[in-house]
Amino acid sequence: MVSSTELSPLERAKRQAAYVCAEKNITSGCRLGVGSGSTVKYLVEYLESAVKSGKLQNITKKWLLDAGLFITDLDGTPELDICIDGADEVDSNFNCIKGGGGCLAREKIVQHAAQKFFVIADSSKESVNLGEHYNHIPIEVLPFAVSSVLRSLPRLEGGSAQLRMAVKKCGPVLTDNNNYIIDWAFEKNKTRNWQEVQMRLANTPGKLLRTSQRFLRK
Repeated sequence: MVSSTELSPLERAKRQAAYVCAEKNITSGCRLGVGSGSTVKYLVEYLESAVKSGKLQNITKKWLLDAGLFITDLDGTPELDICIDGADEVDSNFNCIKGGGGCLAREKIVQHAAQKFFVIADSSKESVNLGEHYNHIPIEVLPFAVSSVLRSLPRLEGGSAQLRMAVKKCGPVLTDNNNYIIDWAFEKNKTRNWQEVQMRLANTPGKLLRTSQRFLRK
């Protein structure tokens, strides 16, 4: 484990947010779903330490496997007590932009399976309105539907949309479900009801933001 003195102020804030969330909400025997954001590694760090010390027991891939924790999937554990994930940006109404790293649909399914969903993030992710720090919303789409969504999204919501291309290889970025990602750059000077936007996006054919019940920040 890296000591706090070796971390930058930003990383220390991420670690503190993850630890506070875990200490307040995770108990022995908890069926826990985790995301894949950069802050989540500190959640896994806490779990590893708590399990080894005996503070937590039977906490129900790489970070988890490296930590020696028991893991399962939604086939084996279809209902979860808690899901904890990070975010790319969170506004004053707790609307979140998520999925900037390319993990979208699976994290959303895990979130839906949980009774409670928590977002952990440092203060650099906080904004009054979405778009102050993160200039687009990632949307996972079926490859078959890419052209249709690219055309319809700007007509429906304004702004512009483009297919995310890979940096170190030819072709589009692939998600863990072998789908594509469309980055929607929305208009920043327009007031939006993000719950309504989310519903419209969810009803777009081929499309696979969500809101959190709690947002913990440091």
